[in-house]
Amino acid sequence: MNHTEVNQTDHCLQFYCPERSVSTAYVLLYVSAAAVALLTVCGNLLVIISVCHFKQLHTPTNMLVLFLAVSDFLVGALVIPIALIWMIESCWIFNRGFCINFMLTSYFLTSTSIYNVALIAVDRYFALSNPFLYTKAVSVNTICIVVLCDWCILFSYDLAVHYFNRNFESLVMCPGDCFLALDEVWSLVDLLFIFVFPCAVIIILYILVFIIAKKHATAIRELNARTQTSKKMTDSMKSERKAAKVLGIVVSVFLACLFPYFIYSLLGKVIEVEVQAFQKVLILVYLNSTINPVIYALFYPWFRKCVKLVLTLQICKKDSALMNVL
Repeated sequence: MNHTEVNQTDHCLQFYCPERSVSTAYVLLYVSAAAVALLTVCGNLLVIISVCHFKQLHTPTNMLVLFLAVSDFLVGALVIPIALIWMIESCWIFNRGFCINFMLTSYFLTSTSIYNVALIAVDRYFALSNPFLYTKAVSVNTICIVVLCDWCILFSYDLAVHYFNRNFESLVMCPGDCFLALDEVWSLVDLLFIFVFPCAVIIILYILVFIIAKKHATAIRELNARTQTSKKMTDSMKSERKAAKVLGIVVSVFLACLFPYFIYSLLGKVIEVEVQAFQKVLILVYLNSTINPVIYALFYPWFRKCVKLVLTLQICKKDSALMNVL
């Protein structure tokens, strides 16, 4: 992503960061920030517990949902609180070392979220376009290996971006901000690798997914009209279509949160960018991690059932992992 990193020193903190008087609005802002972070952490933690605990949910697609929830959980725990404090204070109030760690963490977690969503698109397309080969070739272990390799590649890329652009930090001026400035070559590479490529994969594959889903809907109607012996196949096709529809909503919301940030990043190279406006579109990217569990709660009956079992502590019972949650 095209970050624009401003290094901050104690001098900047002393002369540029405005002091705020404690007011009701100020307290409410921090209470709201804490609520958002808590909702993000708890919502994604419920997804993680549900998928990990109930064996019925141990499917390749749900493993991708699990890894996405892990990324979102870490965003809620490590990124959103700091980002909201930064926005409320209108100034980076932490030191330079904390800024570097924050940038590394937020950059890596945002990248993994983008590629997790891309892998979900690949998974849904493969499952719908060739279900028999998908069943044979794709397993839970396969998905775990693919995602972990993907995370290792993104982490290495993250380190490379920060290492090769460390000399450009002095070109960015104070006050009180925490951005990463990339040179022109790295900006182009970053745009293509982190945004253009995965988003192109997501959009193209989901267009194909919905074309296939429409064909399946026609096939289901024909099967129901001709015979009742294909009920199992029909139910399977309906299930795949429903999964594609819900995950399509997740992907659409994700892209809606992501596009303003990259549009603003590109415009920022042409026009003067206000830091506060840039922070708002950046926060929108992070808030996608808060939205995803809400989407699961609205559209996944199994998630609502799992939440009820978790909150009532029924998962502590013997053999609770074998409960029917679908």
